Amino acid sequence: MPSAPVEVRNLTQRYGPLAALDDCSFALAPGEICGLLGPNGAGKSTLLRLLMGYLRPTSGQARIAGLDCYADSVAVHERTAYLPGDARLFPHFAGRDVLRFFASLRGPGFAERAALLARRLDLDLARRVGAMSTGMRQKLALVTVLAVDAPLVILDEPTSNLDPTVRGEVVALVREAQQAGRTVFFSSHILDEVEKTCDRVLLLRAGKLVYEQPMHALRRQHRIVAGWQGPPPALPSELAGDLELTMRGDELVIISACALSPLLTWLATLPTTELRIEPVGLAAVYERFHPADLRSAALREEVA
Repeated sequence: MPSAPVEVRNLTQRYGPLAALDDCSFALAPGEICGLLGPNGAGKSTLLRLLMGYLRPTSGQARIAGLDCYADSVAVHERTAYLPGDARLFPHFAGRDVLRFFASLRGPGFAERAALLARRLDLDLARRVGAMSTGMRQKLALVTVLAVDAPLVILDEPTSNLDPTVRGEVVALVREAQQAGRTVFFSSHILDEVEKTCDRVLLLRAGKLVYEQPMHALRRQHRIVAGWQGPPPALPSELAGDLELTMRGDELVIISACALSPLLTWLATLPTTELRIEPVGLAAVYERFHPADLRSAALREEVA
Protein backbone atom coordinates (compact mmCIF):
# COMPACT_ATOMS: atom_id res chain seq x y z
CA MET A 1 0.00 0.00 0.00
CA PRO A 2 1.55 3.38 -0.99
CA SER A 3 2.42 5.83 1.76
CA ALA A 4 0.30 8.93 2.33
CA PRO A 5 1.73 12.09 0.73
CA VAL A 6 1.80 13.68 4.20
CA GLU A 7 1.38 11.95 7.55
CA VAL A 8 1.72 13.77 10.87
CA ARG A 9 1.51 11.95 14.20
CA ASN A 10 1.48 13.70 17.58
CA LEU A 11 3.80 16.37 16.21
CA THR A 12 4.99 18.87 18.84
CA GLN A 13 7.42 21.76 18.62
CA ARG A 14 8.37 23.58 21.82
CA TYR A 15 10.56 26.59 22.44
CA GLY A 16 11.12 26.40 26.18
CA PRO A 17 7.68 26.60 27.80
CA LEU A 18 6.01 27.75 24.55
CA ALA A 19 4.34 25.09 22.41
CA ALA A 20 4.39 26.46 18.86
CA LEU A 21 2.78 23.19 17.77
CA ASP A 22 1.07 20.86 20.23
CA ASP A 23 0.32 17.16 19.59
CA CYS A 24 -0.84 17.65 16.00
CA SER A 25 -2.00 14.63 13.93
CA PHE A 26 -3.47 14.39 10.41
CA ALA A 27 -2.82 12.85 6.98
CA LEU A 28 -3.32 14.04 3.42
CA ALA A 29 -4.72 11.88 0.64
CA PRO A 30 -3.08 11.69 -2.82
CA GLY A 31 -4.34 14.44 -5.11
CA GLU A 32 -5.98 16.37 -2.29
CA ILE A 33 -5.97 20.16 -1.88
CA CYS A 34 -5.92 20.90 1.85
CA GLY A 35 -6.06 24.36 3.39
CA LEU A 36 -4.46 25.34 6.69
CA LEU A 37 -6.11 28.19 8.59
CA GLY A 38 -5.33 30.13 11.74
CA PRO A 39 -4.26 33.61 12.83
CA ASN A 40 -0.64 34.74 13.13
CA GLY A 41 1.06 32.73 15.86
CA ALA A 42 -1.26 29.73 15.54
CA GLY A 43 1.56 27.46 14.35
CA LYS A 44 0.96 27.30 10.60
CA SER A 45 4.46 28.22 9.44
CA THR A 46 6.02 26.07 12.17
CA LEU A 47 4.06 23.08 10.90
CA LEU A 48 5.15 23.67 7.29
CA ARG A 49 8.81 24.10 8.33
CA LEU A 50 8.64 20.84 10.25
CA LEU A 51 7.31 19.13 7.12
CA MET A 52 10.30 20.47 5.19
CA GLY A 53 12.73 19.21 7.83
CA TYR A 54 14.01 22.68 8.75
CA LEU A 55 13.21 22.00 12.41
CA ARG A 56 13.76 18.93 14.55
CA PRO A 57 10.44 18.19 16.29
CA THR A 58 10.38 18.12 20.07
CA SER A 59 8.26 14.96 19.83
CA GLY A 60 6.08 13.12 17.37
CA GLN A 61 6.78 12.50 13.72
CA ALA A 62 6.12 13.97 10.27
CA ARG A 63 6.46 11.90 7.10
CA ILE A 64 6.23 12.75 3.41
CA ALA A 65 5.84 9.77 1.04
CA GLY A 66 6.87 7.54 3.95
CA LEU A 67 10.11 9.47 4.55
CA ASP A 68 10.94 11.06 7.89
CA CYS A 69 10.80 14.79 7.24
CA TYR A 70 13.81 15.56 9.44
CA ALA A 71 16.04 12.49 9.05
CA ASP A 72 15.39 12.16 5.30
CA SER A 73 15.03 15.88 4.49
CA VAL A 74 17.12 15.76 1.29
CA ALA A 75 14.89 13.05 -0.19
CA VAL A 76 11.81 14.93 1.02
CA HIS A 77 12.98 18.09 -0.78
CA GLU A 78 13.36 16.14 -4.02
CA ARG A 79 9.66 15.22 -3.84
CA THR A 80 8.32 18.59 -2.69
CA ALA A 81 7.85 22.06 -4.15
CA TYR A 82 7.83 24.51 -1.25
CA LEU A 83 7.02 28.21 -1.05
CA PRO A 84 8.04 29.73 2.32
CA GLY A 85 6.07 32.60 3.77
CA ASP A 86 9.18 34.82 3.66
CA ALA A 87 10.59 33.78 0.28
CA ARG A 88 13.79 35.68 -0.51
CA LEU A 89 15.38 35.74 -3.94
CA PHE A 90 18.66 37.18 -5.19
CA PRO A 91 18.10 40.97 -5.23
CA HIS A 92 20.78 41.71 -7.85
CA PHE A 93 19.50 39.05 -10.31
CA ALA A 94 17.02 39.80 -13.05
CA GLY A 95 13.93 37.62 -12.91
CA ARG A 96 15.11 35.52 -15.86
CA ASP A 97 18.44 34.87 -14.11
CA VAL A 98 16.61 33.63 -11.02
CA LEU A 99 14.69 31.16 -13.18
CA ARG A 100 17.91 30.05 -14.93
CA PHE A 101 19.46 29.34 -11.55
CA PHE A 102 16.53 27.21 -10.42
CA ALA A 103 16.42 25.46 -13.80
CA SER A 104 20.01 24.33 -13.21
CA LEU A 105 18.86 22.70 -9.96
CA ARG A 106 15.51 21.29 -11.02
CA GLY A 107 16.44 19.78 -14.37
CA PRO A 108 14.66 19.26 -17.70
CA GLY A 109 11.29 20.85 -18.26
CA PHE A 110 11.58 23.49 -15.54
CA ALA A 111 12.60 26.35 -17.85
CA GLU A 112 9.69 25.79 -20.24
CA ARG A 113 7.15 25.50 -17.43
CA ALA A 114 8.56 28.58 -15.68
CA ALA A 115 8.39 30.68 -18.85
CA LEU A 116 4.74 29.71 -19.36
CA LEU A 117 3.87 30.53 -15.74
CA ALA A 118 5.65 33.89 -15.95
CA ARG A 119 3.53 34.83 -18.96
CA ARG A 120 0.32 33.76 -17.21
CA LEU A 121 1.18 35.88 -14.18
CA ASP A 122 2.26 38.83 -16.36
CA LEU A 123 5.72 38.88 -14.79
CA ASP A 124 8.47 41.15 -16.14
CA LEU A 125 11.54 38.89 -16.09
CA ALA A 126 13.87 41.64 -17.29
CA ARG A 127 13.54 43.58 -14.03
CA ARG A 128 15.97 43.08 -11.16
CA VAL A 129 14.46 41.41 -8.10
CA GLY A 130 15.55 44.33 -5.92
CA ALA A 131 13.60 46.73 -8.16
CA MET A 132 10.43 44.62 -8.17
CA SER A 133 7.35 45.46 -6.14
CA THR A 134 6.38 43.12 -3.31
CA GLY A 135 3.66 41.61 -5.48
CA MET A 136 6.05 41.00 -8.39
CA ARG A 137 8.55 39.28 -6.08
CA GLN A 138 5.73 37.07 -4.80
CA LYS A 139 4.79 36.14 -8.37
CA LEU A 140 8.42 35.29 -9.17
CA ALA A 141 8.64 33.09 -6.05
CA LEU A 142 5.42 31.33 -7.09
CA VAL A 143 6.84 30.65 -10.56
CA THR A 144 9.99 29.08 -9.10
CA VAL A 145 7.82 26.75 -7.01
CA LEU A 146 4.91 25.87 -9.28
CA ALA A 147 7.25 25.11 -12.21
CA VAL A 148 8.74 22.24 -10.19
CA ASP A 149 7.41 18.83 -11.24
CA ALA A 150 7.00 17.40 -7.73
CA PRO A 151 4.17 15.21 -6.39
CA LEU A 152 3.67 17.44 -3.32
CA VAL A 153 3.27 21.23 -3.30
CA ILE A 154 3.46 23.12 0.02
CA LEU A 155 2.62 26.83 -0.05
CA ASP A 156 2.83 29.23 2.88
CA GLU A 157 0.48 32.18 2.22
CA PRO A 158 0.84 31.91 -1.59
CA THR A 159 -1.43 34.84 -2.48
CA SER A 160 -0.20 37.36 0.07
CA ASN A 161 0.59 40.75 -1.51
CA LEU A 162 -1.27 39.84 -4.71
CA ASP A 163 -4.24 41.69 -6.19
CA PRO A 164 -7.55 39.79 -6.61
CA THR A 165 -7.02 39.10 -10.32
CA VAL A 166 -3.65 37.46 -9.75
CA ARG A 167 -5.04 35.57 -6.75
CA GLY A 168 -7.63 34.05 -9.04
CA GLU A 169 -4.91 32.92 -11.45
CA VAL A 170 -2.93 31.35 -8.60
CA VAL A 171 -6.04 29.47 -7.45
CA ALA A 172 -6.46 28.20 -11.02
CA LEU A 173 -2.83 27.02 -11.02
CA VAL A 174 -3.38 25.17 -7.75
CA ARG A 175 -6.38 23.38 -9.24
CA GLU A 176 -4.36 22.49 -12.33
CA ALA A 177 -1.68 21.00 -10.09
CA GLN A 178 -4.36 18.81 -8.55
CA GLN A 179 -5.65 17.78 -11.97
CA ALA A 180 -2.10 16.70 -12.80
CA GLY A 181 -2.23 14.33 -9.80
CA ARG A 182 -0.29 16.46 -7.32
CA THR A 183 -1.18 16.96 -3.66
CA VAL A 184 -1.34 20.58 -2.48
CA PHE A 185 -1.13 21.80 1.12
CA PHE A 186 -1.29 25.56 1.67
CA SER A 187 -1.80 28.02 4.49
CA SER A 188 -3.89 31.14 4.01
CA HIS A 189 -5.67 33.96 5.81
CA ILE A 190 -8.20 34.32 2.98
CA LEU A 191 -11.24 32.24 3.95
CA ASP A 192 -13.02 32.62 0.62
CA GLU A 193 -9.93 31.39 -1.22
CA VAL A 194 -9.69 28.27 0.94
CA GLU A 195 -13.43 27.59 0.75
CA LYS A 196 -13.49 27.72 -3.05
CA THR A 197 -10.26 25.80 -3.65
CA CYS A 198 -9.82 23.12 -1.01
CA ASP A 199 -11.16 19.61 -0.54
CA ARG A 200 -10.52 19.82 3.19
CA VAL A 201 -9.58 22.40 5.80
CA LEU A 202 -7.53 22.25 9.00
CA LEU A 203 -7.76 24.97 11.64
CA LEU A 204 -5.00 25.70 14.16
CA ARG A 205 -5.40 27.65 17.38
CA ALA A 206 -2.44 28.27 19.73
CA GLY A 207 -0.56 25.34 18.18
CA LYS A 208 -3.42 22.83 18.45
CA LEU A 209 -5.41 21.34 15.61
CA VAL A 210 -8.91 22.30 16.76
CA TYR A 211 -10.98 21.65 13.63
CA GLU A 212 -10.79 19.37 10.60
CA GLN A 213 -13.54 19.14 8.00
CA PRO A 214 -14.01 18.01 4.40
CA MET A 215 -15.42 20.93 2.46
CA HIS A 216 -18.29 18.87 1.01
CA ALA A 217 -19.47 18.14 4.57
CA LEU A 218 -19.14 21.79 5.55
CA ARG A 219 -21.24 22.84 2.55
CA ARG A 220 -24.10 20.66 3.83
CA GLN A 221 -24.25 22.59 7.09
CA HIS A 222 -26.59 25.52 7.67
CA ARG A 223 -26.90 28.23 10.27
CA ILE A 224 -30.41 29.18 11.34
CA VAL A 225 -30.82 32.46 13.20
CA ALA A 226 -34.16 33.07 14.92
CA GLY A 227 -35.36 36.04 16.98
CA TRP A 228 -35.90 34.78 20.52
CA GLN A 229 -36.71 36.05 23.99
CA GLY A 230 -35.84 34.18 27.18
CA PRO A 231 -33.77 31.06 27.87
CA PRO A 232 -32.98 28.71 24.97
CA PRO A 233 -35.64 26.10 24.24
CA ALA A 234 -35.13 22.40 24.91
CA LEU A 235 -34.29 20.42 21.79
CA PRO A 236 -36.55 17.50 20.88
CA SER A 237 -34.83 14.16 21.41
CA GLU A 238 -34.83 13.29 17.68
CA LEU A 239 -32.77 16.43 16.89
CA ALA A 240 -30.57 16.66 19.98
CA GLY A 241 -27.54 14.92 18.46
CA ASP A 242 -27.56 16.82 15.17
CA LEU A 243 -27.69 20.45 16.27
CA GLU A 244 -25.46 22.99 17.96
CA LEU A 245 -27.57 25.63 19.72
CA THR A 246 -26.32 28.90 21.24
CA MET A 247 -27.77 32.27 22.28
CA ARG A 248 -26.42 35.51 20.82
CA GLY A 249 -28.16 38.40 22.49
CA ASP A 250 -31.83 38.14 21.49
CA GLU A 251 -31.08 35.62 18.75
CA LEU A 252 -31.18 31.85 18.85
CA VAL A 253 -28.37 30.47 16.62
CA ILE A 254 -28.55 26.87 15.44
CA ILE A 255 -25.85 25.07 13.44
CA SER A 256 -27.32 22.08 11.65
CA ALA A 257 -25.79 19.28 9.58
CA CYS A 258 -29.09 17.38 9.33
CA ALA A 259 -31.99 17.67 6.92
CA LEU A 260 -33.71 21.01 7.31
CA SER A 261 -37.30 19.72 7.12
CA PRO A 262 -37.62 18.27 10.67
CA LEU A 263 -35.71 21.23 12.12
CA LEU A 264 -38.00 23.78 10.44
CA THR A 265 -41.06 21.79 11.53
CA TRP A 266 -39.90 22.11 15.15
CA LEU A 267 -39.03 25.80 14.80
CA ALA A 268 -42.53 26.45 13.42
CA THR A 269 -43.93 25.48 16.83
CA LEU A 270 -41.81 28.09 18.65
CA PRO A 271 -42.65 31.78 19.19
CA THR A 272 -39.76 33.09 17.08
CA THR A 273 -39.97 36.68 15.83
CA GLU A 274 -37.96 36.20 12.64
CA LEU A 275 -35.98 33.49 10.91
CA ARG A 276 -33.13 33.38 8.43
CA ILE A 277 -31.21 30.45 7.00
CA GLU A 278 -27.71 30.68 5.55
CA PRO A 279 -24.89 28.27 4.64
CA VAL A 280 -22.36 27.89 7.44
CA GLY A 281 -19.22 28.58 5.39
CA LEU A 282 -15.69 28.87 6.72
CA ALA A 283 -16.29 32.32 8.15
CA ALA A 284 -18.77 30.92 10.67
CA VAL A 285 -16.40 28.10 11.62
CA TYR A 286 -13.45 30.46 11.95
CA GLU A 287 -15.46 32.88 14.05
CA ARG A 288 -16.30 30.06 16.45
CA PHE A 289 -12.60 29.57 17.25
CA HIS A 290 -11.11 33.00 16.51
CA PRO A 291 -13.88 35.62 16.87
CA ALA A 292 -11.59 38.53 17.72
CA ASP A 293 -9.21 37.76 14.85
CA LEU A 294 -12.05 37.63 12.32
CA ARG A 295 -13.51 40.92 13.53
CA SER A 296 -10.07 42.57 13.29
CA ALA A 297 -9.63 41.29 9.74
CA ALA A 298 -13.05 42.65 8.75
CA LEU A 299 -12.17 46.03 10.29
CA ARG A 300 -8.89 46.16 8.39
CA GLU A 301 -10.73 45.49 5.12
CA GLU A 302 -13.23 48.30 5.86
CA VAL A 303 -10.41 50.76 6.60
CA ALA A 304 -8.53 49.74 3.45
